[in-house]
Amino acid sequence: MAHWLFNFSDGDRQPATALLRAKMWGVGRHEGHRDALAVGDLALIYLPAPDAEFIGRAELATAVHDWTPTEAEACPGQSPSGVLLSHVEEWDPAVPMENVVQRIDPTASNPLVQANAAAGFRYGVVRITDDEYEATVALSREARRT
Repeated sequence: MAHWLFNFSDGDRQPATALLRAKMWGVGRHEGHRDALAVGDLALIYLPAPDAEFIGRAELATAVHDWTPTEAEACPGQSPSGVLLSHVEEWDPAVPMENVVQRIDPTASNPLVQANAAAGFRYGVVRITDDEYEATVALSREARRT
């Protein structure tokens, strides 16, 4: 099982939420990790700046595939292909990237973490570590308790 960050590149929360509620996520034909996504993998859903926050998580119910005609009709996005999702959680409140960075890189010594936090992610699908995934999920639980 792998852990992923799905970066919603246009940064608008409403269409990202619509995809989560439809239990679908578009994956472009030229996405670098497209062929690595597998059933059972886990994904965090991220909105880039100005929000810079994680809005949920999901399990992949399928590998990437071209949408069937029924799926294409149901998909709120524009991508002709993607993954179906299961065990979707929408987070309210969302988890700010700043909080995640403080948790996973408290000494600000990891240049990759710091660069992604400052400039955002260049790709729509980003492989993350188990620890990064678990730290973000833990922060979402802590935020919902308060």
